[in-house]
Amino acid sequence: MSNTEGKEQYLIPATFIDSDHPRVIEYTQKHTDDRNTAVENAVQLYYAVRDEFRYSPYKVDLRPEAMKASNLLTRDYGYCIEKACLLAACTRVIGIPSRLCFANVKNHIATERLEEKLGSNVLIFHGYTELFLEGKWVKVTPAFNRSLCDKLGVAPLEFNGKDDSIFQEYDEQGGQFMEYLHYYGHFNDIPRDLFIAELEKHYPHVFGKDNTLGERYVFEF
Repeated sequence: MSNTEGKEQYLIPATFIDSDHPRVIEYTQKHTDDRNTAVENAVQLYYAVRDEFRYSPYKVDLRPEAMKASNLLTRDYGYCIEKACLLAACTRVIGIPSRLCFANVKNHIATERLEEKLGSNVLIFHGYTELFLEGKWVKVTPAFNRSLCDKLGVAPLEFNGKDDSIFQEYDEQGGQFMEYLHYYGHFNDIPRDLFIAELEKHYPHVFGKDNTLGERYVFEF
């Protein structure tokens, strides 16, 4: 199988990567140019998603409608999975295959309050995006906006559309930041059931509580 085959599933709209939603299409058109190359448009979309939505992991809304890429476009903040999902949706709009990847990480950025509530510095299901550009999959993390990184004294992740951009390993003083502990693989869409199951498994004192009402899963920390 060639590198260009088998990518159809990563181009079509999905439940959460709702690349056919008018808001997603409009946002994509705003931040791309038909005269650009695919790499140039992917880079422009990355910086738009990275910096126009501040990273905030303190509200996790697991209701299906809330997890759609189009929903993030109704506000100015989101956590890593939401921002990765939006980037994936936007790139599909312009014909760039995209998929989502998830990993458990240690020493995550800007989560002290969250870690106190969770009782762990290991965060489950950190999300990032993979884009198929110039014949290969490239990993990229749009989660951490520049203003947040400046505040924390860590260099923001840059992206050139050709090389992976996920390892924010050290702060500017050389102290270790994020460490990837477990990789779940890549997915055509957010694996919501697996995500919730992993949250309940690793944080039973929080997500295992009788904190739900039917399909309503909303947690604020």
